[in-house]
Amino acid sequence: MAHDAAGAAQFPGDGLPEVAVAGRSNVGKSSFINALLGRRKLARSSTTPGKTRRIHFYRVEERAYLVDLPGYGYAAVGRQERRGWRPLVESYLRGGRASLRGAILLIDSRRGPQREELDLLRWLAAEGIDARAVFTKSDKLKAAALAERRASWAERLPLPGADIAWVSSRSGRGLAEPGRWIAAWTGVTLRRPDGAPLLN
Repeated sequence: MAHDAAGAAQFPGDGLPEVAVAGRSNVGKSSFINALLGRRKLARSSTTPGKTRRIHFYRVEERAYLVDLPGYGYAAVGRQERRGWRPLVESYLRGGRASLRGAILLIDSRRGPQREELDLLRWLAAEGIDARAVFTKSDKLKAAALAERRASWAERLPLPGADIAWVSSRSGRGLAEPGRWIAAWTGVTLRRPDGAPLLN
């Protein structure tokens, strides 16, 4: 079940633990959320990338939420559009929201971490929000290129190696690691379509 919010007054007030998912437009947020929850079309991409103006709360087993944040200024749109996102996203991330247990920043494995993403990781740390990073679309890289980028790009992130995962939402490879993070944050064990725990 999904709940959309256009402002802080519409954020859920039931106190269930929340995990935020952030990333650039076209980084694969919808595919990542769908893969984690074993649903093909639960989260949908906007037909106009970068135009999402709401925060989407996806309830997991009536016990937690995965929270799909708008592009937070990463999308290739004008500054006016970006200014429109900031109050909404910052109203969610700022102020010590008790139900927010962690955040996952998605980074396109073909592009690597950009300055905005590094800045966001530092900003989340300053806000006291436990953040992890997932490199998406790792299936788009050949094995040699993937191995090289894993080593060099992980060094650029202000995170320990255990807080970084490389994922293919299409094949499901690498999803176990963010599955473990979410279980630790929320107490909810995500499951694959066949019912097996998404932990290994």
